[in-house]
Amino acid sequence: MSRSVVITGSTSGIGLAIATAFAATGDNVVINGFGKNEEIKAIVERLESSSKARAIYHPADMTKPSDIADLIETAGKTFGTVDVLVNNAGIQHVEKIEDFPIEKWDQIIAINLSSSFHTMRAAIPLMKAKKHGRIINIASAHGLVASPFKSAYVAAKHGILGLTKTAALELAEFGVTVNAICPGYVLTPLVEKQIPDTAKARGMTEEQVKTEVILKAQPTHEFVKAEEIGALALYLASDEARQITGTHISIDGGWTAA
Repeated sequence: MSRSVVITGSTSGIGLAIATAFAATGDNVVINGFGKNEEIKAIVERLESSSKARAIYHPADMTKPSDIADLIETAGKTFGTVDVLVNNAGIQHVEKIEDFPIEKWDQIIAINLSSSFHTMRAAIPLMKAKKHGRIINIASAHGLVASPFKSAYVAAKHGILGLTKTAALELAEFGVTVNAICPGYVLTPLVEKQIPDTAKARGMTEEQVKTEVILKAQPTHEFVKAEEIGALALYLASDEARQITGTHISIDGGWTAA
């Protein structure tokens, strides 16, 4: 039977790879994120062509709790429930704390942390009613360790791990698991966009940033592939993963082993 899967921030990068993985297994998916209408239409068509199930798009702004509530309500009304919730929406800004724009701090905390609280708050009653559910929060290696110039992002991702653990304890007897995936660097549009910013902040070339800053953190010296995160999300959503809850799984090329 097809599951109903909601993935935030899923019109590109890691979120789209996760949506693609679930659609390929025959699950109904609800995608969300930014993009031009024709691009989003093409993504929905591609997801549906790889599956016997349906794909729909919801334009919820992840800074607006009312939009987020409508996203979950729409998924529930369309597909009967929400079986799997993947919180992936995220943005980044690179700057020293003393120069960090206050509005950017507020926006990153809203999108990277608070939006996950709002989706979970709306989806948990649906999962409790079924006595089954999977919540997967896409955190980051930055949920475990810090890097300079990323104060808001690091704070938000550390917060995601705390939210994950708390929800797992609350839902432990309701057949609902809550876990976080902590990816290292994936060459997504988000990472590509911060390369010139980091180069400027550190006085380096963009190529130096890739090799000496980004991949230096990962002992394998390779980017993580978005599809690998999709495969891990599928496993955490499976019945075999029912006793994995309240924890994080790192997929970071060894970054946090050091």
